[in-house]
Amino acid sequence: MRKPLVAGNWKMNGSRDAAQDLIAGIRRGFEAGVSADVAICPPFVYLTQVGGLLDGSDIALGGQNVSQHESGAYTGEVAPAMLADVGCEYVILGHSERRSYYGEDDALVADKVVAAHAAGLKPILCVGETLDQREADRTEAVVASQLDALLNSAEGLAALKTGVIAYEPVWAIGTGKTASPQQAQDMHAFIRQRVAAKDAELGAKIRILYGGSVKGNNAAELFAMADIDGGLIGGASLQVDEFLTICQAAQ
Repeated sequence: MRKPLVAGNWKMNGSRDAAQDLIAGIRRGFEAGVSADVAICPPFVYLTQVGGLLDGSDIALGGQNVSQHESGAYTGEVAPAMLADVGCEYVILGHSERRSYYGEDDALVADKVVAAHAAGLKPILCVGETLDQREADRTEAVVASQLDALLNSAEGLAALKTGVIAYEPVWAIGTGKTASPQQAQDMHAFIRQRVAAKDAELGAKIRILYGGSVKGNNAAELFAMADIDGGLIGGASLQVDEFLTICQAAQ
């Protein structure tokens, strides 16, 4: 049985005071009982602070991006080993905002996933289509290409064996729109089948999260789907009550 995972992506939001209040509230809420795995992914500059605030809890720390390089003259970049060194367990890679705003293509994302795995991190590989791609009936082709950049190499497959996949329909991120539970399930099933075609055991075991405007009022219905194993949560992860409701729905 796959244990659900809820990962909170704070994106470029927060402050030291806000982080302290948010983590304190989440930790208090955990006393009521949360059986899912949970990870918090703050901006780089707050990783050490948040890691300290999470110390002694079952909540994991994660980064929002990482370089494909181990070290060197790459000003402004962060190496995978650096994330591991400050206590990160997970790292989000290939998020639609990275692909769209910063031109990260499938090959680069695959390199980052492999590098993260080599440093002992658990990559959260994001895949998903834009509204134009969905309306052009290219959803499966787009997601297949994003997956195949890893599935077609031994290194990529090895990295996915410790990782997680997050399906994030780009048209449902930060727009208030959400794929219906059945639409989300259909794509999660497609992703699982695509992985299973390369490695049946991995296809059965890998956790696939939904990442399209999950809220407290729709989480339970989404997470009830057979192939949805939790969520990659954006804006709602910045609100204590909303985030806790989502975590409690992932049972």
